[in-house]
Amino acid sequence: MPNVPSTLYVDVHVPASITSGLRLRGIDVLTSQEDQTTRFTDEQLLQRAKALSRVLFTQDQDFLPIASELQRVGVQFVAVIFAHQLGPGIGEMIGDIELLMNAEK
Repeated sequence: MPNVPSTLYVDVHVPASITSGLRLRGIDVLTSQEDQTTRFTDEQLLQRAKALSRVLFTQDQDFLPIASELQRVGVQFVAVIFAHQLGPGIGEMIGDIELLMNAEK
């Protein structure tokens, strides 16, 4: 597995409670709101995360086909973590993301 940065870029679809929980666990998180990119397209957000060397975390299903197509045509980006909005609870999601972000440390 390639070395993935342990910093997150969080899009507008992720609740503040998840962002706060990740920060409480020591994860370096930058939100789209903080970065003033809330009006960026999904493709622009993915490129912004790449420019900042951050993993993009989203709950927006629209990122899945975009990331898949970019991979197919060989366009590089850091990584995308996707969690369905109706998936695990907030605590479990925070724990899972923490595990992923600390896996390569």
